[in-house]
This record gives sequence, C-alpha cells and structure tokens, in this order.
Amino acid sequence: MEVRYICPTAYDSSVYLVNRKVLIDAGMSSDLVIKQLEKYIKLTDLKLIILTHCHYDHIAAAAAIAEKSGAKVGVHKADLEGVNDEYLSVSVLFGESAPSVKPTIIYEDGNKIDIGNGEYLEVIHTPGHSKGSICLYEPVSKSLFSGDTVFPGGGFGRIDFKGSEPDKMLGSVEKLTRLDVKTLYPGHGAPTNIYGNNQIMASYTMLKMMMGV
Repeated sequence: MEVRYICPTAYDSSVYLVNRKVLIDAGMSSDLVIKQLEKYIKLTDLKLIILTHCHYDHIAAAAAIAEKSGAKVGVHKADLEGVNDEYLSVSVLFGESAPSVKPTIIYEDGNKIDIGNGEYLEVIHTPGHSKGSICLYEPVSKSLFSGDTVFPGGGFGRIDFKGSEPDKMLGSVEKLTRLDVKTLYPGHGAPTNIYGNNQIMASYTMLKMMMGV
C-alpha cells in the first residue's frame, strides 16, 4: 500500500492519499490539498474520498476536491446527517457555515473498500468522538487510519462535542486493541510505525483512567 501524508495547515486534519486513487479525509484548505495531490497524481485520477467522521476540519475541503476531481465521497451512515449540520459538524467552532459536501457512498461496520492492487480497507465503526466515526484497517501492511478515535502517544478524540457519544468511546477503542497494527495514521499529526499496538493500548489505558474504570 502506497500512502502519501498531506498536512495542509496546523489546524487541518491529516490527509492521506492511498494508492494514488483514494483520499482519506480532506482537511479544510482545498487549494493547498489539491496543490499537494497534483505533485503525485492527475487530480482526475482520484476516485474516492473517505471521510472518517463529519467534523469540519476533516471534511470542509471535500466538496471542492470532489467537484474538481470527479471523485465520489463516502461517510458512515451515522454521520450522514452531521456532514451538513453546522453543530454536528462543529463548523460553528471555526466560525464557518456547515460544509456543502454531499456524500453518495454510505458505509457500515465491516464494509471492505477496494483501494486497488488487490488491497482493501476494512471499515471499523468507532462511535464516541462522533456518532459515525470510523477507522480503516489494511490487513496486509497492518495499517490503521484512526481518524480522531486514537492518536499516537496515548491520545484520543474529544467526546464533548454535540453528537459525541462518550458512553461508546471506551468500547470503540477497546475494539482497536484487538487489531494487529504496525503503522498508525492518525487524524491529526504525523503517522508512526513505532509500536502501533502499544500506541493504541496506551490510548485505551488513558481513556479508562479518565473515565475512572
């Protein structure tokens, strides 16, 4: 699996170009993301934009990128409503209107997304940060695109937004501890291939401590 890491600005989400045809999250700055993408591909080669959840910093640029590339956009069914809602998308926290992107592909837990080269991403529903948060697992390279569910160093996503489900976050992270992960591609910050399983377990431990369980 070929992954290109794109970080438009310090406030955007991390953006990943996978196998030269799939984008995981889109960030907020479409011009900057497109400029980076064109270093690696013709924009029209992009076929799919997968949104790990409905928050503005991950999806605001998706509409413009999809329009210019012709790529389809997918999101988990539980976050479909939130994509165009200014509160569920937390766009109000950025002083912006709700994103205009219109997903046409709806994912559920367990779906397998073809990314070419005989490889696929498995959709893992991880509610907590948002109702429809997902992580994406590629089993051959043991890679996990974790969105804002877990971060390196024991971090995890906030669960105090409108649409967050704090009571489900622990179970979601516990689900990730069962995977064999070598490389972690988080929704914010650079990817790491150092002790991926341990990084996730650290997040699980820290979350349990915060929740007092």
